[in-house]
Amino acid sequence: MSQAATATQVSLSESELRLLRTLIYEECGMYFDSRRYDFLHDKLQRRLRECRLDSFYSYYRLLTSDGGRQELAKLLENLTVNETSFFRNKAQLELFRKHILEDLIRRKQQRDPTLRIWSAGCSTGQEPYTIAMLVAEAFAARFLWNPGEYKPVYPKPLVPTTWKVEILASDISYGALRAAQEGIYSEHHMAGMDYNYRLRHFDKVGDRYAVKKALREMIQFDFHNLKAEYLPQSNDVIFCRNVMMYFDEAEQKRLVGKFFRCLNPGGYLLVGHAESLLGLTDKFNLIYRDTGTAYQQAEEAS
Repeated sequence: MSQAATATQVSLSESELRLLRTLIYEECGMYFDSRRYDFLHDKLQRRLRECRLDSFYSYYRLLTSDGGRQELAKLLENLTVNETSFFRNKAQLELFRKHILEDLIRRKQQRDPTLRIWSAGCSTGQEPYTIAMLVAEAFAARFLWNPGEYKPVYPKPLVPTTWKVEILASDISYGALRAAQEGIYSEHHMAGMDYNYRLRHFDKVGDRYAVKKALREMIQFDFHNLKAEYLPQSNDVIFCRNVMMYFDEAEQKRLVGKFFRCLNPGGYLLVGHAESLLGLTDKFNLIYRDTGTAYQQAEEAS
């Protein structure tokens, strides 16, 4: 295919659109209706040019071939909008810090001193690092009020040695996961973050900020496709914010059902500011505090 041809937009027929849209839906659950046609069309055109193909049917055949898994992964990565920031939706994070973490630490202090939190759709890492900072802050505050609960250890760890804290962060984008694991952010990324958090949890490296080792070691990054049946189990909290908006109602219901099964009894689910479980399930109760919202497993649900 000539360079001139690659610069020309290839027409996408209705049948080709159906084939590609169905493949994407079956692979990862993302659904593109007419409102998002232009976005999907633009991303498909870019991948077509990159692969130097002259028709979308040829591209579909590539994606479904034995050697097409790498290109399929690249396409799905291009279709996700990795827009995130530290301390995004502060009202919800305040609810998490003041209500959810306090409840979990109080409930599990004696019988099961473990916390397992899953950031599903972690993008480039700002959300799980924010969660880790808030967990560390919650334990530091509890130590100040109840110093007798914990044996003094120096240097003081972010989490008491009597506790086991696991934060799993997953995404469908390998590129986003690589950036998250690296944990290096620009001044622009740090905008709005309290200076104390910068000082305690980041090292200044030139004009960038690197997450300190202690915080980075609280998090395990891994690839997960939310379409899959097997997902991380035994979570106390699941963050899945601004992800369900990619799915249609049927897939949203299936995902919420999977999240329910992935939570420990009384566990919490936090979704995006513009997302809701209304009409999707009756197995969660809404929690509302100072404009922050979360959902907790209903006690009678099974």
